[in-house]
Amino acid sequence: MDKKKVAVPLVCHGHSRPVVDLFYSPVTPDGFFLISASKDASPMLRNGETGDWIGTFEGHKGAVWSCCLDTNALRAASGSADFSAKVWDAITGNELHSFEHKHIVRACAFSEDTHLLLTGGIEKILRTFDLNRPDAPPREIDKSPGSIRTVAWLHSDQTILSSCTDIGGVRLWDVRSGKIVQTLETKSPVTSAEVSQDGRYITTADGSSVKFWDANHYGLVKSYNMPCTVESASLEPKDGTKFVAGGEDMWVHVFDFHTGVEIACNKGHHGPVHCVRFSPGGESYASGSEDGTIRIWQMGPTATDDNEPCGTNGPTGKAKVGVNEVAHNIEGLHITQDGPSEKSTVT
Repeated sequence: MDKKKVAVPLVCHGHSRPVVDLFYSPVTPDGFFLISASKDASPMLRNGETGDWIGTFEGHKGAVWSCCLDTNALRAASGSADFSAKVWDAITGNELHSFEHKHIVRACAFSEDTHLLLTGGIEKILRTFDLNRPDAPPREIDKSPGSIRTVAWLHSDQTILSSCTDIGGVRLWDVRSGKIVQTLETKSPVTSAEVSQDGRYITTADGSSVKFWDANHYGLVKSYNMPCTVESASLEPKDGTKFVAGGEDMWVHVFDFHTGVEIACNKGHHGPVHCVRFSPGGESYASGSEDGTIRIWQMGPTATDDNEPCGTNGPTGKAKVGVNEVAHNIEGLHITQDGPSEKSTVT
């Protein structure tokens, strides 16, 4: 690794507490978007390319542990310690639905067809809410063996993936029967589980290990020991030759998928890294930390060699026209020229 090359990330400020989850939308006609969950109870939407703040979803009364966008980036969802999961209009920022739970909601995910919202949390119950009939009671899937930490959909919404906070392994549930069909065994609890964009791999982080599983046959493909306890890992979506991992050492590590050799180590966060995710095109990846910031790192050579700090939300003026039009036409997301520091409440 060339020691002289120093990666200069886009630094996204705005959250006042640790950033605990990140989610990129697929590429849409208006570009792609990044949503972040934080213990400050206010999920934020950003331009996925530049990191520029678009808006803040206001309404939760407790830490937000999980966030996601639907396939078209038209709706957002968030799971919170206020015992609710909320669905938001990602264009206006308005709350569309609030689904009450009996305990903390740690994870949420839209189905690929965007019709269902999956939630899980301390209650140990997986629930699917029909967004076409939001007033209908949710379907409850057989009780999880432990408190739910992560959830995801795969196999065109035929299978649900979940991991637990207090026990190891990833469980695969058949949606039709509501039963566990397979368990991917890990020694430590899985803190991050990601289904690759092409549906081939499940990437998991457990303790000081990152593993890659065949998403169709469930066999273990690769397993690499990490230099520290890692909380999150993400596979590069285009050619799948690299992956990133972040954890307690505060650094964001880049590895070769085929050999496990570390390619780069990005330093900049001032607290443990809780989440890392690749952008949909693989040209950059984002990290969220205990320090309350999001950093967006470029995969290719950095455009600048100096260490000048980026603006509050990264350089401006680089956004695609479509994204700018969307950002400036949003009414309920408290748009200001200075970013999200001046918050007002939408009634």
